[in-house]
Amino acid sequence: MDAIVRLVVRGAPALGAAGAYGVALAMVQGDREGWDSGRLNVEIDRIRNARPTAVNLAWAVDRVRPFVSDGVDVVLAEALRIADEDEVANRELSRKGADWILANTTHRPLRVLTHCNTGSLATTAWGTALGIVRELHERGEVEMVYADETRPLLQGSRLTSWELTQDGIPHVVQVDGAAASTLLRGLVDVAIIGADRIARNGDTANKIGSVGVALACSAAGVPFVVAAPSPTVDLSTSSGEDIEIELRDGAEVTHFHSELVAPVGARGFNPAFDVTPAQYISAIVTELGVVEPGEGVVMDSLVPEGERP
Repeated sequence: MDAIVRLVVRGAPALGAAGAYGVALAMVQGDREGWDSGRLNVEIDRIRNARPTAVNLAWAVDRVRPFVSDGVDVVLAEALRIADEDEVANRELSRKGADWILANTTHRPLRVLTHCNTGSLATTAWGTALGIVRELHERGEVEMVYADETRPLLQGSRLTSWELTQDGIPHVVQVDGAAASTLLRGLVDVAIIGADRIARNGDTANKIGSVGVALACSAAGVPFVVAAPSPTVDLSTSSGEDIEIELRDGAEVTHFHSELVAPVGARGFNPAFDVTPAQYISAIVTELGVVEPGEGVVMDSLVPEGERP
């Protein structure tokens, strides 16, 4: 759980898989230390609630929890299925997302903006928003990627840039504050981001700074695309107003690698996520399809039939 809290593991799909594996680990630790069922349930709850905004974590823990009484091997097998399903979903949503983007843009090759990290390092494999970028690159349709650095922990510059470099995809890293200008100057054809929770009305929670990109896209007339596997769609959350926003330690803002970069005594305000209203989203993509949010549109079609109300 410590790795989840400290963001050693981060990215909604990766959190889901880690949470499922975490239940198996808790069972092993409990057996070694002689926990009773009450203590085990407390520890499983701690894993489930470690990151409140990303719904995939709670979803995966809830999926494996019914198998606890069947033993650790059964829980582990279900966790492995969750990881395998995520890669399959990511590759399918990448194809669907790329098709939608090519049908709704005209400039070729594409200039793409992305925020935070949504590739293999944030999923079990391939990626969501960055998976779409990879799919477009494989089709020869990417000219340049503008990767926002993603303050305060720099997931864009540390992780996304590394993944783009490994794939040979042309890109530049820009400070978060440059994104709006880059869009308004006409340098971007589409922005693609991930999501940590998608409400039933299409509002989405993602890394802090995402809503600023969405607003700039709206002003610039640039499509703003959200990509995530279907477990990220939370039909029990009616709108973004109901999404709990994780508030992290202010020291992540006032310090860099433990070095103080603000005046002594200054406090940091550090919400980890923000919510983008559906009205600013051009398309939401899961492996099951693409929905263009609008008045009265709900996300039911983006989750399996058996999970719909």
